[in-house]
Amino acid sequence: MEILNARDEKLSLEYPCDWSYKLIASEVEALKQAIRDVIDEREHKLSHSKNSKGGKYVSMNLDMLVHNEDDRNFIYEALKAHQNIKMVL
Repeated sequence: MEILNARDEKLSLEYPCDWSYKLIASEVEALKQAIRDVIDEREHKLSHSKNSKGGKYVSMNLDMLVHNEDDRNFIYEALKAHQNIKMVL
């Protein structure tokens, strides 16, 4: 699988591989619930990234093993569509 980055250089991925999603939500517990809803019992690591200046949003990093491009994209889209998640990067 090849992905274009901002400089139009191709990034080659070999699956399975570790992948990191940055998630932004209003509160940590809502974010954790969204992760449970989407990935259920899959092994993952969740770590705090930062809070917005006004404290309205929190961002966290979700690191996990993805098995193929479809798996990686499915998780991204499911997180993005979840009502508790404001943004997925």
